[in-house]
Amino acid sequence: MIGWLETAWRKGLSARPSLDPDVLWEKALADAPAHGETACRSAEDVADFRLRLEKLCDALASEAQLNPLGETMAHGQLVRVIRQRLNLGVLWRKAPALLDTPLAPPIIVAGQMRSGTTRIHRLLAADPSLSATRFCDSWHPVPRSPDTRPAWSALSLAFAKALDPWLDTIHPFGATRADEELGWLAAALDHAAYEAQWRIPGFTAFSEARDPAPVYHEFARMLRTDASWHDNAHRPRVLKVPQFAEDLPALLAQFPDARVVMTRRCENDLIRSSASLVANQMAIQSDHADYEWIEAEVARKIALRQERMDAALAAFDGPVADVDFDALGENWETEITRIYATLSLPMSDETLPAMREEQRKASNGAHRHHGKQIQAFESSAAQGA
Repeated sequence: MIGWLETAWRKGLSARPSLDPDVLWEKALADAPAHGETACRSAEDVADFRLRLEKLCDALASEAQLNPLGETMAHGQLVRVIRQRLNLGVLWRKAPALLDTPLAPPIIVAGQMRSGTTRIHRLLAADPSLSATRFCDSWHPVPRSPDTRPAWSALSLAFAKALDPWLDTIHPFGATRADEELGWLAAALDHAAYEAQWRIPGFTAFSEARDPAPVYHEFARMLRTDASWHDNAHRPRVLKVPQFAEDLPALLAQFPDARVVMTRRCENDLIRSSASLVANQMAIQSDHADYEWIEAEVARKIALRQERMDAALAAFDGPVADVDFDALGENWETEITRIYATLSLPMSDETLPAMREEQRKASNGAHRHHGKQIQAFESSAAQGA
């Protein structure tokens, strides 16, 4: 694919994709009206997004060392994000009541990347009395009728899996499956989705030091819109993104009545699993992926998130259920029952059967091969392969 792109650019069959912020805005405006940027957003939130875009584009140009495929993917992602932002603003201008949708207190699954957050999230999401965000709605947050988002997401996933055969072993996807709200954070230009793909330490440092409140203002607007569209605002939403561990105060400021599930896992296992995920993404989009740097950066992120998460929970008065990764693997039903009791969640006759069906599907997924792949990688690396 890289060869095809280089040939097309060399022969003038297509233009090299730009990562200049002004060019990205101009391309997005071809399909979305400009007034959507400011609709129902404060001046501070608008300025934050603009600055984040400039800093991210600077880091992509000066640090990421993207190959032609990486340049193309980065360009496409950022144009999509701008276009979504404009179209969401137009929607909110037409239907401002969406932003006043009352929500049941959410359940926030927080914890380090690769600490069991996905498993807990999907088990809870299987409960018919709770609600969750679909993958297609996370990455395509603008509602539409008829709803073609599942079809577009299925096509995107098919392409992604053809490009990256290891994708499902790292994180099992499905267009309409319950999934994390990473797409909503990416839409507000939080760094989480981007630092997992590209080596952009300058943007990461900028974003880590910045107040994430504007990001979570947008996150809350998208959640209320999604809940109204699916008519499930009365059911507690199970929210999950590992980035929550880093930004918990800003998230809890939006949802002070939330209940929290905290996952924990051995730090060495966290580093190994997280580094393999990031390396998988970076190696596709850059010919200069450095595994030692990735591993060191992952270790730094884990320490930062743990520090911020502990501080946030020390100041939080709401219910918190702690879950150990190994205990969850040994007897997930016992752990789930304990979580429900700690959070004072009602468990109906349908709860455990629905979760057992989710567990049955998950047990047959490709992700069970991930641990073996890590072991094989480390063995070959030790042999100098």
